[in-house]
Amino acid sequence: MDSAAEFVSRFMSSLESEVRDVAPGEWGLVLDAAGYVLDVDVAVRGMLLRAEAAVLPPGLIEPHQLLFWNRQAPLVCFAENKLGEVLVCGEVPLAALDGDTLDRFLGLLLTTATRAREFAIQNAS
Repeated sequence: MDSAAEFVSRFMSSLESEVRDVAPGEWGLVLDAAGYVLDVDVAVRGMLLRAEAAVLPPGLIEPHQLLFWNRQAPLVCFAENKLGEVLVCGEVPLAALDGDTLDRFLGLLLTTATRAREFAIQNAS
């Protein structure tokens, strides 16, 4: 039986997007979100597969809007780092991981990031 890292590695190598091996159990995935690069860090962390990407610089979206969106999507959510940058992140238990779940997880992460970027672009003054 394959390890979770081997399973994720095979899945990542099957994607048409740019994927790089960062370290054992860690990958970088480059996607397009609202016309801009979204650099997603994906890593096996203990019993979880974790993904995270910087979405927007500080101050472009009201934090209450991010909290509202956090209640709508499963598996992923918005957060801020110490600098105030908006991140999208999520975790999936390795025990629940299969191809469909991993595809859905990464798709939700991309959709969520795209939503925030499109909102920021539409509301720019």
